[in-house]
Amino acid sequence: MSVWDELRAADPVLGRLLDEHGVPDRERTPRPEHYSALVRSIVGQQLSVRAARAIHARLLEDFGGREPTPQEILAADPEAMRAAAGLSRAKVAFLRSLAGHVLDGSLELDKLEALADEEIVAELTAVKGIGEWSAHMFLMFQLRRPDVLPVGDLGIRRAAERAYGLADLPSADELRALAEPWRPHRTAASVLLWHSLDNAPG
Repeated sequence: MSVWDELRAADPVLGRLLDEHGVPDRERTPRPEHYSALVRSIVGQQLSVRAARAIHARLLEDFGGREPTPQEILAADPEAMRAAAGLSRAKVAFLRSLAGHVLDGSLELDKLEALADEEIVAELTAVKGIGEWSAHMFLMFQLRRPDVLPVGDLGIRRAAERAYGLADLPSADELRALAEPWRPHRTAASVLLWHSLDNAPG
């Protein structure tokens, strides 16, 4: 039985979404290194995909066309880096925080794969500028963990509100309760909810 068949059997609402919108495309593109993925996540916060790509490209250009190492981030003049890439001062500070955590060993990226989801969230959110949402996205799309529920994601909450006919956006606790039947495939269920929102009329 596929993941989608299991979700269909577990929750009739998800079954209806599969009937209406089809199975989401989960093409797995090559993953960057963990450090690069986190740099991109920080750069792209609160930006459209297009704007995030443009700023990330300028950041790479500022470092000779490649991802800057943690050492290079800390050695660079913050104002010069901000101006060259079009980054906010806050994001430069966040990139420096990430670099510092990697270099001092408080964030051991090569050991993340061995940790439980909750431990990874705790490790990542200790870095200034990486919140729970960014940690959940890292779990889902970088580490490809199968049972992640991004309770703070507005799209997931809006899709759940529509799909379940709720009077308002569900709270984090309400979303967790709704998602109990989806275990151990909450990542796939979340992708399906995003997919339903992307394909909704209007």
